[in-house]
Formats: sequence, structure tokens, C-alpha cells
Amino acid sequence: MPLVRILVDGYSLLHGWPELAPGMARHSAAAREALVTRLTQYRDATHTPITIVFDGQGAAPGTAKLPSTRDVEVLFSRDGKTADDLIERAAYRLKEFGEVLVVTDDHAERDTVIGFGGLASSCTTFIAQVNGALDEMAFDLKTYNRKERQRYRNG
Repeated sequence: MPLVRILVDGYSLLHGWPELAPGMARHSAAAREALVTRLTQYRDATHTPITIVFDGQGAAPGTAKLPSTRDVEVLFSRDGKTADDLIERAAYRLKEFGEVLVVTDDHAERDTVIGFGGLASSCTTFIAQVNGALDEMAFDLKTYNRKERQRYRNG
């Protein structure tokens, strides 16, 4: 079955990725924005839709909203619910459409998702996957540009 969506525990991934938004508080709007930007690039490289779920009501009033599209969806849990709750429910509901990958460092959440047939990844493994895909895309783009420059010069 194809991978239909990646569900990311946003704060779990931010805590596991200190190189992303260095010097920023892990719960800051700037750190969330950096994560969304990087995962949007990853989505562009892999064409797999991503949902990023953060605990809480979102940013403080007056803070610019993070862009949310069908391909890169950004959600915040409501009062009384956690990101884990939303992710587990979405993973369960989406499994009939194909494979769903859940990214978190919460072992209980990963066990729950695996228990009903979903896929789960640690943040460290996913970060390596993201960086590898983006490096590969950059290499491919550089190679393509080099060939096009050469074709232009010869043409």
C-alpha cells in the first residue's frame, strides 16, 4: 500500500531537532515556522502529504498564522486534547486509504499506532530521512541546472 500521509507530533520533532531554529525556544512561533518550512520542502521532494499537530490552542493572539494547505496541514489540539490524541485518531481513520506514518518520540504513541497496523518513526530517524531527501533533491537540481547551462551554451 502507498504511504498516504505523514502525521507529525510537532513539538516532539522540534525537541529532537535542535539544529532547526537554533537559539529559538522550542515552543516559539519562529521554531514552529521553521519546522513547517522544512517539512514543506520535504513534501515538495516526496509528494507525500504531511499533517503537523501541535499541542495547545496555537500561537499567542496577534501572532501570524502558519500556512496550512491540503498538502502540508498545520493543526493545534483543543483544550483537553493532546496532539497524541489527534494523531492516533487520524492514523486509525486514514489506514483504510493506505499506509500512514506517525513521527514522534513518544514510545506509547508509536506502540499504539503500530498496534492497529500503522507505521511509526522516531524523530531521529525521520530527521535523517528528511535531510537525505532534501540533499538528494539539491543534488538533482544542481545536476539538472548544470546540464541545462551546457545545453544552452551548445545550442
